[in-house]
Amino acid sequence: MKKRILQFGAGFGFSVLWASASTATKIGLQAAQPFMICITRFFLAAILMLGITHGLLGNRLPRGVEWKQLAIYGLLNISIYLGLYVIAMQHVSPGLGSLSVATSPVLINLFSSLVFRQPLKGAVLLSLLLCSAGVVLAAWPLLQNSSATPGGLLTLVVSMLAYSGGVLYFSRKPWNDLPMLTINGWQTLLGGLFLLPFVAFTYRASQNSWNAASIGSVLWLAIPVSVIAVQLWLYLLKDDAAKASFWLFLCPVFGFVIAALVMHEPIGVYTITGMGLVIGGLYIVQRNKNS
Repeated sequence: MKKRILQFGAGFGFSVLWASASTATKIGLQAAQPFMICITRFFLAAILMLGITHGLLGNRLPRGVEWKQLAIYGLLNISIYLGLYVIAMQHVSPGLGSLSVATSPVLINLFSSLVFRQPLKGAVLLSLLLCSAGVVLAAWPLLQNSSATPGGLLTLVVSMLAYSGGVLYFSRKPWNDLPMLTINGWQTLLGGLFLLPFVAFTYRASQNSWNAASIGSVLWLAIPVSVIAVQLWLYLLKDDAAKASFWLFLCPVFGFVIAALVMHEPIGVYTITGMGLVIGGLYIVQRNKNS
């Protein structure tokens, strides 16, 4: 009973925290440039994680080829994915950002079939069709009132493809006895370092106002999202990967609810129907994976 309560608390906490990232990003963008939000978030999260894993826990440093793997993983999972994601959030609503992130299991399955030349199952195609239709349907009224743009949606898609590539790369490489906290800390730091040239090139002092909103946004993205949510997700995966994946279904729901409460984003028939299609697509691909 105690374990079930712990699992439920971890799953619920992960879903809420992970879904809150898009709203927190949108708030931060009102006072700071995208790349400034990125690097401050990444460096703060990386310092915390590396301080814990090496300073408090005494875990070893990466060595040899592990540095190359961490650099590539950080490039895909941090620099490209989250770098493009925060740019996209300038042009889409926070609820739509959460909905796109929820489609990642479907894109990972599609990516895996294409990259490793595995047979593309009908269930994956059906789930991709449902998820795509759901995102478009949820985005339709937002496109009409300029709360989203086609360019923003396209940037979201490219960012999710980079994330899918990062997941597949991570799963195919040996990480020996490196703890997940060590891997997450170093890939976050390296991914942030790769973004520094873009920060230097695009930085405009007049576009950055470090007030309560922007500082709160960075702190929330760095600690509850980048550190706590990721560790909760790793705990859920280690305990039961199949059950863990079902918590992803709640992310778009919580994403729209948080956006409605904090940003006053409207939830209408298009939103609910689109969310239902995405959840249906996720369920189909997850059921196919489990079978």
